[in-house]
Amino acid sequence: MKVQQDFGFGKCWVHQQESHFHPSCSLIHLSSCPMTAWIVLPFSLSAFSITGIWIVYAMAVMNNHVCPVENWSYNVTCTEEAARQGFPKTCCTLQDIPLISKCGSFPPESCLFSLIGNVGGFMVAMVCLLRYAQVVEHSHHCWFNSSALVSGCVNALGLVMVGNFQVDHAKSLHYVGAGVAFPAGLLFVCLQCVLTYRLAITSLDYWMAYFRVALAAGATVSLVLSGIFFIHESFVLQHAAAICEWVFTVDILVFYGTFTYEFGTVTNDTMMAGLQRGHQLGSGVITGTGGRPVPLGGGTKGLKSPGSSNTSTHLNCTPEGIAML
Repeated sequence: MKVQQDFGFGKCWVHQQESHFHPSCSLIHLSSCPMTAWIVLPFSLSAFSITGIWIVYAMAVMNNHVCPVENWSYNVTCTEEAARQGFPKTCCTLQDIPLISKCGSFPPESCLFSLIGNVGGFMVAMVCLLRYAQVVEHSHHCWFNSSALVSGCVNALGLVMVGNFQVDHAKSLHYVGAGVAFPAGLLFVCLQCVLTYRLAITSLDYWMAYFRVALAAGATVSLVLSGIFFIHESFVLQHAAAICEWVFTVDILVFYGTFTYEFGTVTNDTMMAGLQRGHQLGSGVITGTGGRPVPLGGGTKGLKSPGSSNTSTHLNCTPEGIAML
């Protein structure tokens, strides 16, 4: 029987079928209730953060707090000169290298830098939680998913620390935040590459996996080079470290934006799947063919992707399923 129900975010069609196990037990297929508004989250994270950090850079250059990224000429010292407001510096020292952290060290750009760190960190945590729940919903209870959640949340915490403790005023805390955020962000994208490949069904899914692998490879190379160049005192290498840091940051933010591809299939029970992970483990989980956990009762969730035709979510006809209804 096909009825229309309101789940709080809009009306959708629900198919009800009688169960073979008990007359009072029903099976519900929530097949037409995607919460497409979640598409905005990863896209907004990338657009807001990338645009924001470049605005911070522009403000720092115009306020003579850093030198332009295209400048490769540095001096040991500079004589006092009348700084022209709204124009880039003409004499640059090692303290003027346009590292992202240096761009957000002084007001007024430091205010926007802190805002980006706080809002961006919150959005990163939301993306990680939703992605974790989505993978759990696909019955993939693996350590890759749990590790990705932890690394993503650590990345978010590091971003908050970087944004609120500027390098020229709280250097130790700032470096702790950066030392946590960068490796954790790299680990997150690498784990998501593995999960994307394991969940892939269609050719479009595999192309997305290849694209993410390319982004992860670029992030790895840029982060390693940035660390190698940063420890040297050479002006040229320090400037190269700054460029690699910018490449790494933009690369990671673009990677987060690619979750727009999957988040279009999020349904009303995706978050519930993640929140009830502990309850499902307590109820008992058996491992099916290929090492994929299958909830006791024989029901499985169909893998969902924008390129897949199977987008139905099934609630098992068990006491726990009836309680959810």
